[in-house]
Amino acid sequence: MASARSYDVLVIGSGPGGEGAAMTCAKAGKRVCMVEKDAVLGGSATHRGTIPSKALRHAIQELVKLQGSPWQRTSVVRELPRFVDLARTAHTVIDRQAAMRTQFYERNDVDIVHGGARFIDAHTVEVLEERGAHELLRADHVVIATGSRPYHPPGVDFAHPCIFDSDTVLGLDDTPRSMIVFGAGVIGCEYTSMFRALGVKLNLINTRPRLLEFLDDEISDALSYHLRDQGVVLRHDEELEHLETSEHGVLMHLKSGKKLKSDALLWANGRTGNTAGLGLEALGVMPDQRGCLKVSSSYQTTQPHLYAVGDVVGWPSLASASYDQGRFAGTHIVEGRAEGRLLAHMPTGIYTTPEISSVGKTERELTEHCVPYEVGHALFKHLARAQITGSTVGMLKLLFHRETLQLLGVHCFGDQAAEIVHIGQAIMSQPGAAASIAYFVNATFNYPTMAEAYRVAALNGINRVVR
Repeated sequence: MASARSYDVLVIGSGPGGEGAAMTCAKAGKRVCMVEKDAVLGGSATHRGTIPSKALRHAIQELVKLQGSPWQRTSVVRELPRFVDLARTAHTVIDRQAAMRTQFYERNDVDIVHGGARFIDAHTVEVLEERGAHELLRADHVVIATGSRPYHPPGVDFAHPCIFDSDTVLGLDDTPRSMIVFGAGVIGCEYTSMFRALGVKLNLINTRPRLLEFLDDEISDALSYHLRDQGVVLRHDEELEHLETSEHGVLMHLKSGKKLKSDALLWANGRTGNTAGLGLEALGVMPDQRGCLKVSSSYQTTQPHLYAVGDVVGWPSLASASYDQGRFAGTHIVEGRAEGRLLAHMPTGIYTTPEISSVGKTERELTEHCVPYEVGHALFKHLARAQITGSTVGMLKLLFHRETLQLLGVHCFGDQAAEIVHIGQAIMSQPGAAASIAYFVNATFNYPTMAEAYRVAALNGINRVVR
């Protein structure tokens, strides 16, 4: 075996977290090597998660719009595309994203090694390439950005042709007539919206009392209402007893005594950090029971020169946050400081139908901390832009301090929510009195736009304040 090649920084995993760390270190003049187990760069976010699922969602939404169009009768579309055809639309986006990321590494002189990584000692990693070759890489600092994968519980046969997880569901050949989605987290809710839009009969099984409990209660309730309105059957506080399979589908037995029969099962209940086989335990770095790594505020593990970022550290498990975590880890490697404070106003984007996005505090949190707040609403059905586009379902909700008018939380439910939320995020990040909803009252917004919802909501909230 050849001697080890030496680097300043070695990054394992080319998803958003790994890319953020690699680019930060490379631009600071460090010699960086990226190790990626797949043949192409981008990680799960590009190839199995964020990008393909959102591209699929867009294709489904365009199909739904076409079906509802008054010009649909004269459309050249004579029959509905199959699920496999809709999923295929994601491939062009994936290819463009992977090619673009490859150029990033090339422009910044980052070496790329493809293969599975395993620690030989605290500073040396062995990479087993697909063709069987071994390569040793040595680095002063290592960033672990290996991501996560869907959790596979015992008793669920994921080799069965009717059982899928979020990594394999895009490989469906045909649209099933019925489906059980087990797990009502973000992934489960997003795929439930997509398949229901295709006319699939849906049971969404939630192991908790309500959907997406981290959301503001009003937004969570709105999601529940609209999923039910679309025909989804929601079942809360349920647990799996056991599962029967046949060539025609699955029969799910729940501990409550319910039995649910379906053509397909999408298991979306939890994820596991990709730490198995890395050899971390021999270094004293111990993953938890879900394979995730505990890190400090500077993203260091119990070995200070070993960093971990992205889904492999657990919450919040967002591509956007993962990239920032990678940047923060890279900054700490280069400058000895971390900028975790930038995460104070991190938005959440959930691509259900309608879309959800939020940043800041919820009503529940403000009430628990006895913060004197008030609420401002703007219903989309009252906005000219929403009436023009036909996207009248939803609202913008602002939470603000009733005395100082400081913006404390922004919660949006409806079309383009993940875009709209960033206006509020920018104001929340301003210092002192500048973080006030008075900005929205005094600003001039283009008309007609969805952004105008901020002025409507701010005025609505100020009118509630009792002086």
